Order: sequence, then structure tokens, then C-alpha cells
Amino acid sequence: MLSRFAALIALVFVTACTNANDLDEAPVGLGDFRLGHDIVVAPNAVKGPLSREASAEEWQAALTAAIGERFGRYEGDRLYHFATSVEGYVLAQPGIPVVASPKSVLIINFTVWDDAKGVKLNETPEQLTVLETLSGATVLGSGLTQSKEVQMRNLSRNTAKVIQNFLVKKHEEEGWFAPQLAVEG
Repeated sequence: MLSRFAALIALVFVTACTNANDLDEAPVGLGDFRLGHDIVVAPNAVKGPLSREASAEEWQAALTAAIGERFGRYEGDRLYHFATSVEGYVLAQPGIPVVASPKSVLIINFTVWDDAKGVKLNETPEQLTVLETLSGATVLGSGLTQSKEVQMRNLSRNTAKVIQNFLVKKHEEEGWFAPQLAVEG
């Protein structure tokens, strides 16, 4: 019983960190960052058990919109490109017993390219697992209360927020997106 409670607390903590409803606030600092190309692919996305069906095109559209919404607000001078690959997903279905309370989840691989240097900032793609936000509408399972399109939009917005959290961490720890000093010649 204690382990279930601990798992629930951990889930609430993780979902609280991915609250994507902060787009009306100023963007979190990312140095000299501006989004260039945002490439989203899903050729081999694995549909998880008991999931609704979603096409590669639907994932591309949902993620591209959410990433553009979040990162299009940055106005730095240096371009960085994103490559996102949908690896797997579960979109909770309606009609699954309340006891199961299925949750929607999205798994992506994510890479950042520095345009000026022509190199990847992360040689190995970062794999991110994103859960739906816990709310009154999803506590019994989002499949019971939300359409597939709403689930995908919410997961995509949460994914953009998780990507932002990853980039902020890299900016602070490794100096990603730091302004480049002009070289005198």
C-alpha cells in the first residue's frame, strides 16, 4: 500500500512539473535562442496496448503546433533546429473500466542542432516520456472525458513543456544557447 501511495505522489509531482498552461507568461530564459526548423517525424511510432489509433500525420501536426506555440516566442539571434521522433504512445480509450484508469502517454526522441556550428548539441537523442496532466477531467482516465484530438493536443503541449524544461537544464548546466562573443580580426 505504501509503495502505491509513493508512486501516486511521484506521478503527481511529475505531472505538476509539466503544467503547460504558462504560455501567457514571459518565456523562461534560454539565452540567445531562436527556433529555426522544427522537424517532427513518426514513421515507426508504436501504439501501446489499449490505445486509440493516431496516424503519423496527426502526431506531426499536433507536436509541430505545440512546439511552435511554445518556442516561437523566443527572439534570440542564433538559430537552433529541433528533430523530434515519436517513438510510442498510448491514447486512453473510452469504455475501459474505471478500475484501470488508463492514462495517456507519449514517448519521443529529441535532438537539438546548432545552425551556426552545424552540429548536434546532444549527439545521442534525449528520450522523453510525457504523461497527461492530472486534472479533474483525467483522474478517471482521459479516454472517458476527452476526444482523441484533445488528448493529443494536451500531450503535445506537455511535451513542448518537457522539452523546454530539458533545454533550460542544459542551458544552465552546459551553457547551451549562450551568446557567442564576436571574434576581433
